[in-house]
Amino acid sequence: MITEKQPGTRTPELYEMIEKIVKAKDKEERVRLIRQFARLSSWTDYLRCVFDDRIQFNLPGGHVPYTPAAEQSVPTSWHRQNTKLQYFVKGSRKSDPMHPLKRETMFIGLLEVIHPKDAEIIADMINKKAPEGLEIEDVKEGLPKLLWLVNQQESPMVNHVNELQNY
Repeated sequence: MITEKQPGTRTPELYEMIEKIVKAKDKEERVRLIRQFARLSSWTDYLRCVFDDRIQFNLPGGHVPYTPAAEQSVPTSWHRQNTKLQYFVKGSRKSDPMHPLKRETMFIGLLEVIHPKDAEIIADMINKKAPEGLEIEDVKEGLPKLLWLVNQQESPMVNHVNELQNY
């Protein structure tokens, strides 16, 4: 089902979504907000990248040297730029063959054109650091299919596939 955007409404920036979740009065409200924002692939991509240890980045860890955009005149948003994740994730057909300097320059460029608060959050994402107050338990409850293998040894399907390979 496609829902139409109401006139005069705008998609909240990533940091605004996280602020709403962190300020929620209880767990039920946090889970509801996590589900509500799940209509945005940029939100679910972010959650997957920060909480799923199977996703690793072809970028150096630690502090990212970038110049944040001015808050008053942000050229674009994380919601428009998140498709560039394919260039930064290990194992991606677009990331692995790319020269590291080009990949790192592209990532810095991404951080410099999105809202400065979003840039901080995305820079922390490559280090697997979630914002304080955004809990994996709430995400798992709100979007159980998104992170169903995280922190599990192996799923029954993996065991079944392994048995078939050994047959």
